Amino acid sequence: MPAHKNASKPPSKKPRAAASTLPAPPTEKQLASFIAKFDPAIAKQIRACRAILRKRFPTATQIVYDNYNFFVIGFCSTPRSSDCIVSIAANSKGVGLSFYWGATLPDPHKLLQGSGTQNRFIRLPTPATLSDPKVIALINDAAAQAKIPLPATGCGATIIKSISAKQRPRR
Repeated sequence: MPAHKNASKPPSKKPRAAASTLPAPPTEKQLASFIAKFDPAIAKQIRACRAILRKRFPTATQIVYDNYNFFVIGFCSTPRSSDCIVSIAANSKGVGLSFYWGATLPDPHKLLQGSGTQNRFIRLPTPATLSDPKVIALINDAAAQAKIPLPATGCGATIIKSISAKQRPRR
């Protein structure tokens, strides 16, 4: 009798997926191609807002979604979207700043829009809106309430999480 009940069976070999013959585009090049779909003025605004938030959250992981309705760059404390602090959300009409856990943020100036149980947002008519002390306070409060704090050191990665085949027009 075999020592193990399955010892007489050959080990199962699962077929391996064929390796892609095309290398994935570098992340920054792919990100630039997503932004290039927008009207030049909105594309410029997306890049400027990203630079401001990257400076504010240098260790954040940037999670990118090029979805049907919105192009989103989330600034997160981990590679999980549920650990997102803020996100840039853009469509053909403009750019906004989304607060993943915005419903729990103090908002004495009533800047936050939305009525869902979790997310809130503000519109960003220009990147300068991110320098408004009231907006800075919201961003700081969002970072302070993060369940997992941002890493103290390092440079966060950029991860392309989702690309929808069908998308609303970006222009």
